[in-house]
Amino acid sequence: MTSLSEQVLDRIDDRVDELVELTCDLIRFPTINPPGEAYQPCAEFIGRRLSKRGFDIEYVRAVGAPGDNDAYPRINVVARREGSRPGPCVHFNGHIDVVEVGSGWTVPPFDGLVRDGKVYGRGACDMKGGLASAIIAVEALIDSDPRHPGTIEISGTVDEESGGYGGVAYLAERGWFSTPRVDHVVIPEPLNVDRVCIGHRGVWWAEIETKGRMAHGSMPFLGDSAIRHMAAVLERFEQELYPELAKRISEMPVVPDGARQSTMNINSLHGGQEGGHDGLPTPCVADSCRMVIDRRFLIEEKLEDVRSEVTNILENLARSRPNFRFDIRELFSVEPCMSDKNGPVAATTAAAIQEVLTVNPSFICSPGTYDQKHIDRIGKLKDCIAYGPGMLDLAHQPDEWVGIEDMTAAAKVMALVTSRLLRRTV
Repeated sequence: MTSLSEQVLDRIDDRVDELVELTCDLIRFPTINPPGEAYQPCAEFIGRRLSKRGFDIEYVRAVGAPGDNDAYPRINVVARREGSRPGPCVHFNGHIDVVEVGSGWTVPPFDGLVRDGKVYGRGACDMKGGLASAIIAVEALIDSDPRHPGTIEISGTVDEESGGYGGVAYLAERGWFSTPRVDHVVIPEPLNVDRVCIGHRGVWWAEIETKGRMAHGSMPFLGDSAIRHMAAVLERFEQELYPELAKRISEMPVVPDGARQSTMNINSLHGGQEGGHDGLPTPCVADSCRMVIDRRFLIEEKLEDVRSEVTNILENLARSRPNFRFDIRELFSVEPCMSDKNGPVAATTAAAIQEVLTVNPSFICSPGTYDQKHIDRIGKLKDCIAYGPGMLDLAHQPDEWVGIEDMTAAAKVMALVTSRLLRRTV
């Protein structure tokens, strides 16, 4: 007699063309964020499909979230299918938004081109291929085991690329990602099909402004250059902060290896007045200079220490450098998070990878954040991982693609994980 696992895997093999077609269909919705285009039609497409498999569908607009308006409503879809008897709830969460197209493409970004075993398009890798794999996985499981125990949920959420506030954060604040509603969450981010991602580093974004006094550029001694003050900040960063960050190495299994240390990037630097219409500069001493910093920190560090080591440098300059004045404004912060690799969803996924791919999976953490942060911190749900097809290096790149073999393998892993977690009793 064929086992349930064998039936499910065979069904997925029979539906590879359908998996590719679904991925292409999702890519053809140009869900660019910002501003948040085509969210509603994409969400409704997912809802219509899943309703045919017995899912109850809810559309949740994140009213009042950043960017939400009548022109670009933040529409999320949540599909829920109750089983024949009580059991855990397994939830697959995929974001439907994609970043802007950018330049350098050699293929149409929203056509869903299939070539040489790959599906091309903006969002193919990050993460419409992963969402399609999750949908095909649960459909194959339902068709093989229509009276499954427990509950299956799939959500298509928005705004992950801009922090997730109109998507997972909004839902988590309202109990959609907390027990007893949900027990286990898989986010199909593109982190390679032979790896289980159990968390991510923290992030702190801030804008620093140094202040000066405007004067004529031919007589700078009558003014006070905010740009030169910012140069002093940069010098202190180079001499004091960067060497210290390089010493901090995490026990988190962050990939690539360079991201196991604390890092800080200068995202932007703007100083002085705008140039004239003829392209020539204005002959003025800069009275303002602004810098945005992107600080990524480790689970061993505290957010308050991350803030203070920057503000201490600025305050020391204010005491030691004549006329140094500054403002600092926090833009965004997220604590690091990491699930237990021996927890139910991580361990079950690792075992399924071993079975499907016959390789020893590795446990990793992401250098950047994704929506696990909201499920962990707001929903207080710890049994959450990221697992999906694709390579993170391809995300946001021109000619983004996802491999068909990877999507098929990921769908098989997700189906086995779902089946086994639904039957979990402890």
